[in-house]
Amino acid sequence: MVSTYRNKGYDFTITSSTAYDQKWMNGKNTFESINLIVDEIFNAFLSRPDVSQPILTQYCDGKRVSCPNHMSQWGSKSLGDDGLTAEEILRYYYGEDIYINTAEEISGIPASYPGYTLTIGSSGPKVRQMQMQLNTIAGDYPAIPTIRVDGVYGSETANAVKTFQKIFNLPQTGEVDFATWYKISQIYVGVSRIAELM
Repeated sequence: MVSTYRNKGYDFTITSSTAYDQKWMNGKNTFESINLIVDEIFNAFLSRPDVSQPILTQYCDGKRVSCPNHMSQWGSKSLGDDGLTAEEILRYYYGEDIYINTAEEISGIPASYPGYTLTIGSSGPKVRQMQMQLNTIAGDYPAIPTIRVDGVYGSETANAVKTFQKIFNLPQTGEVDFATWYKISQIYVGVSRIAELM
């Protein structure tokens, strides 16, 4: 399926063809290793300075299907084996003016991750925020134990996090990495809005 934007006055076209774009389809099988990677980088997007239209990042495997001058699966693997970062690999294919950005907000949920994994021994306002959100979520998910909101990440907090991770099909580490932080934020916003409507 191709959605044409040119006849709407735009000078570009957006497709949903896997020949050009990667696409999530509800009900399609997924691979757990890919799911974990997507959870870590879902808020990243590509841009060029002063360019507002979508960027074509055509992707081919480089063996069965070749697309000259575009990124290939095995070509990017070789560059990664040579020690290039994700941004360096993108610039190899698409030029020096391409950047990886991070969205500040995703579907109304602020991206306020502290930038590091919260674990036993962590403390401060980000721990307090997460504890408060978990307690709010526990109102709708009583299997999650309520915890003291003191800004100190102890075993009580770790156990509540582990229960949350089990309920929402995340790796049960008891630590709040980026994927767990986002899921807590997402569920917190959801239950808070439900409460506002009642």
